[in-house]
Amino acid sequence: MTPPRRHPRKLPMIDLTKPWPLGLNRDTWLLFLLGFVVALLLVSQFDVWASRGAIGWPEAWRAPFFAITDYGVSDWVLIPSLALFLIAVFAGHFLRGLKRLAAYELSMLAGYIFVGVGLPGLVANLIKRVIGRGRPDMFEQFGAYSFRNVVNDWTFQSFPSGHATTAIGIAFTVGFLAPRLFFWLLAAGIFVAISRVPVGMHYPSDVFGGACLGLIGAYAVRYFFARRRWMFKFRPDNHIVPRPLCAIRRLYQRARA
Repeated sequence: MTPPRRHPRKLPMIDLTKPWPLGLNRDTWLLFLLGFVVALLLVSQFDVWASRGAIGWPEAWRAPFFAITDYGVSDWVLIPSLALFLIAVFAGHFLRGLKRLAAYELSMLAGYIFVGVGLPGLVANLIKRVIGRGRPDMFEQFGAYSFRNVVNDWTFQSFPSGHATTAIGIAFTVGFLAPRLFFWLLAAGIFVAISRVPVGMHYPSDVFGGACLGLIGAYAVRYFFARRRWMFKFRPDNHIVPRPLCAIRRLYQRARA
């Protein structure tokens, strides 16, 4: 008698087609905000312990974090995507037929990535200037909870972490288009976000706040695009899926033929 066939277990998947993450909707946003504040306060209780401990690690332990932390700098995404957007828009005025449609699709793709990564990062920079929290470098002089609101420089722009915002924002912005890459991008984003503590630039609560901002920002940008049927569309069940890039795909198939 042959034993019953066992199917391999599938890893749990995050449904990236839902309009908002973690059960967030119009009815639960206040509860979601309250949960964020409570979680932020809990994480902040470990700020000093985690920051001072990680900064004191041997250099060999900290080196991998220094090597990857600049993945959270948005320029390497924003500059190429903006350039591609401008080139596609410009070229579209001189092309006709399928090539013009492909240029339009390419401009939408580049524009979406630029806004999806850049807008949460811009919001993070505005918030950190308004809040003006001192970075870990200021701990010996002012402590972990010192603030210089609005009028400050980079030494008092710790919350939220812009690198964490960008790294998590990239994971979701690209993951919405290419779900197979999502977990790899998310793993890289989490590692980059965590790296901000041992490199001495942020406290854990800064990282947590930045990661949440990158997450919500990416969802908000996609929702905005989907409402206008740019790059995304709503299914009948109210889930959001990418619109097919038909013109680009046909041009690619012609090039291969």
